Amino acid sequence: MSTRPGGPSETTKSASVSGVRAVVLVGFMGAGKSSVGAALSRRLAWPFEDLDDRIQAREQRSIEQIFRQSGETVFRQLEHAALRSLIDELGSSIKVVALGGGAFAQANNAALLEEAGLSTIFLDAPAEELFRRCQEQQMKRPLQGDVKEFRRLYEDRRPCYLKARLRIETAGKGVEEVAAEAIARLGLR
Repeated sequence: MSTRPGGPSETTKSASVSGVRAVVLVGFMGAGKSSVGAALSRRLAWPFEDLDDRIQAREQRSIEQIFRQSGETVFRQLEHAALRSLIDELGSSIKVVALGGGAFAQANNAALLEEAGLSTIFLDAPAEELFRRCQEQQMKRPLQGDVKEFRRLYEDRRPCYLKARLRIETAGKGVEEVAAEAIARLGLR
């Protein structure tokens, strides 16, 4: 939808007026980063990218395989390189990005996003709800069977997530409702 033939779309105009050029979703596993990211992408007509997908494509292995074969330290290095590459490629274009659960908890990644001036949104919910969501999903996740360890890791990472520019409580909300709230709070519509 254009304002005039060949002119910027309403969404692009909203992005330039609000100063938002990328929306980066952060939070723990089960928070809905990929689902909300896809919904935001549809609503805003912006491209969407899941950082984990970028890592898997570059490495030709699943995240689980990278962790198992190379360890977390190597994975975090790959994750940082992928985030740096994504930010470098972004330039002045617009995009919705979902980070993996541990990415924003790494100080070097949070600093990169801050330096780039990107809008970060923490999708939050109680640990019990996040654990339940993970149990309902078909994908294999770390800590899926250990609620105590799941809660401990969530509580360790939560202070990092709270450094995001915005926090949206997702408990009891649907994906579209969370996406609509993100758009409204960012002033994109």
